[in-house]
Amino acid sequence: MSTPRPTMSNTAAIAVVSLIFLTWGGLTSLNDVLIPHLKAVFSMNYVQTLLIQFTFFGAYFLMSIPAGAVVSRIGYKASIVVGLLVAAAGAALFFPAARLPSYGLFLTALFVLASGITLLQVSANPYIALLGSPESSHSRLTFAQALNSFGTTAFPYFIGPLILAGTVLGADQIAAMPVAEQIAYRAAEARSVEMPYLMLAGGLLLAVFVVTMRIPSLRAEGASTRDPHTYREALAHPHLRWGVLGIFMYVGAEVAIGSFLINYMAEASIGGLAEAEASKYLAWYWGGAMVGRFIGAALMTKIDARKLLAFAAVMVCVLLAVTMTTSGRVAMWSALAIGLFNSIMFPTIFTTAIERLGTLTSKASSLLVMAIVGGALVPLVQAAFADGIGIQHSFLVPLACYVYIIWYGLRGSRLRGDALMAADTPAPRPGAMH
Repeated sequence: MSTPRPTMSNTAAIAVVSLIFLTWGGLTSLNDVLIPHLKAVFSMNYVQTLLIQFTFFGAYFLMSIPAGAVVSRIGYKASIVVGLLVAAAGAALFFPAARLPSYGLFLTALFVLASGITLLQVSANPYIALLGSPESSHSRLTFAQALNSFGTTAFPYFIGPLILAGTVLGADQIAAMPVAEQIAYRAAEARSVEMPYLMLAGGLLLAVFVVTMRIPSLRAEGASTRDPHTYREALAHPHLRWGVLGIFMYVGAEVAIGSFLINYMAEASIGGLAEAEASKYLAWYWGGAMVGRFIGAALMTKIDARKLLAFAAVMVCVLLAVTMTTSGRVAMWSALAIGLFNSIMFPTIFTTAIERLGTLTSKASSLLVMAIVGGALVPLVQAAFADGIGIQHSFLVPLACYVYIIWYGLRGSRLRGDALMAADTPAPRPGAMH
């Protein structure tokens, strides 16, 4: 009988799972490319087009609790594998959506894709945080999120121009075409997403990779398949409650800004760029987040994470004020620079919110991932403002979100005494695995 291969070390497991962070980051950032593309293909206004983000991030809200139940039943590793399989299926659905073409089917594909990523978020974020000492969890998750940002940087830069390669016509130009030509134009433009998303569906191979690499399962010895705790118990801790709202505000603001950047840079008073060229500039926004996370992972070993979070939010507020009150390259680059300070926000809010919650960590993680629904709602609010007062002044919406994050970093994230006794037993550690 063959001897089973040993479970890999914590360091190697962190490296493997961090690659998954890279992949789902890239898939998420491609929505910023789909928005201007499908807006032109289907001749929609901003509110209609932002249904892309509403559908994608709405899946986080609807699927987070089911995802938490899956994690409780089958463990972190198996949940990561299932999440990758579902995400790959969603990416593959882009092929029939483009062939029809059908905006409804595009939204369905995005919902399936996001459902898989939701399961990855619920399982992989706490997995990274728990895979090592509690003291370094902020730094560890920030590093993994840095690779997530590498995906969000690389995918729009290399894949974005493939999707936006065709000549984008305005709504008036399309309306002037004969009906048959309109149909042919929309079909040709829609099909530019086929190959990129079929290639991304190859992310299914990552599931096999995770299984064969034998990452630790982190199933605590004697753990029941039924979680005895409730979401109400988790929400009894103020730092988690405010953290859930913090994730809502942060993701909503980040997604809203990213969703409008291509159209914003294409405006004559800002950048005057063609949309395909503007998609490459997204690399500066997401690349800033990547660089900032590597820097943040190092800084958090010396500086209090909460203070660093508040400082970053203050800097974003300054940059938003600049981009709303200037024009040309100053307005464009001040918007792109926001990514640098966005960098540490998600991992810092996430880890401070689940801090010292013990066996309530799984429930808390589901609630935090559910709060990613901010990415569905906040962009829609900004879209309504953009349709009414223009893109530039619509950045007032994310500005309000970052003001809350300043407060959360300084006050809302503080641990109360009850958090020190959150659970009867500690959260599962690598030393207590089957």
